[in-house]
Amino acid sequence: MADEEILRRLEAAIAARLAADPGSSYVASLNARGLDAILKKVGEEATEAVIASKGGAREQIVHETADLWFHCLVMLGWHGIGVAEVLAELERREGRSGHDEKASRKKGPTT
Repeated sequence: MADEEILRRLEAAIAARLAADPGSSYVASLNARGLDAILKKVGEEATEAVIASKGGAREQIVHETADLWFHCLVMLGWHGIGVAEVLAELERREGRSGHDEKASRKKGPTT
């Protein structure tokens, strides 16, 4: 699917940039600052996507969502998690009720 291909290309570009000089690559510099810096960016981009959505400007919503997805890919790369794993999880959930899926993840004490 062509839509998946852009995610795979971004994943490959991010992986390639990790080895770059942090002074010349945003991804390398973010990675060099560690997981907390990556997570801070994910949080910032998520907040900006929410604000854009509240504002209702389609172009801004698309822009901020792209930023969020990009930073999520950087986060996944930090953990060595590939796009394929996330897509497989989404496929696993396809056609399931969100309520049922969430209930299946609940873990309570086993006393």
